[in-house]
Amino acid sequence: MGLDETPRFSATAYCLAVASKVSRLGRPPFSSSAETRGRIIDVARRCFADYGYEATTNRMLAGEAGITTAAIYHYFDSKLDIYKAVLDELQEQVYQLFSAAERDADTFVAKLRAVYEVAHDLNRSDPTLARFLGSARIDRLRDPGLGTALGRTDTRGEGFFESIVDRGIATGEVAKADRDRLISFIRAFNIGLTDGLSADHHEHRHAVDGFLLMIHGYVAKN
Repeated sequence: MGLDETPRFSATAYCLAVASKVSRLGRPPFSSSAETRGRIIDVARRCFADYGYEATTNRMLAGEAGITTAAIYHYFDSKLDIYKAVLDELQEQVYQLFSAAERDADTFVAKLRAVYEVAHDLNRSDPTLARFLGSARIDRLRDPGLGTALGRTDTRGEGFFESIVDRGIATGEVAKADRDRLISFIRAFNIGLTDGLSADHHEHRHAVDGFLLMIHGYVAKN
């Protein structure tokens, strides 16, 4: 199948809902706990992405969420708990979308293309998603205590892309001897795409297209 023939999974509408922009709001008198907690998480994602873990304070988060600092402790025990919640929710949302995309594709190339189209849609709808993931890597390096508290947070992503490579081996698109090298290459590309190009929509698009061309070329030689 040629690269242009690969079906494109578009999750833009859902991505826009998942990555909805949150303005500063006053807390409605009868707002549900779930709504307030969700607002805190959305605000926290943006603040952690823009300022980093250390510089972000609970007072800042409360002000952006339109609640008192004391009210935050009705929902989270600490800033670390908020950070964990942001990371867990973001990963859950992203990999639900990725899984839905690749499930509808049959081949290795088609699965990767579907996943990276979703990644591009997510980045276009709200770049703070990628910026948060990029800043999280830096925060963990700067603050060993944070890294210890979070533990390994990338195992879901590793397993996800490993399964796609294994699908490529099963279909004959990927040589079994290339498995580990290809997984490492995809991991390195993902980090570069997230950390280095999420701020520029056009560069992000070029990088995704270039990566897929390389993958397509590799498969064509096998």
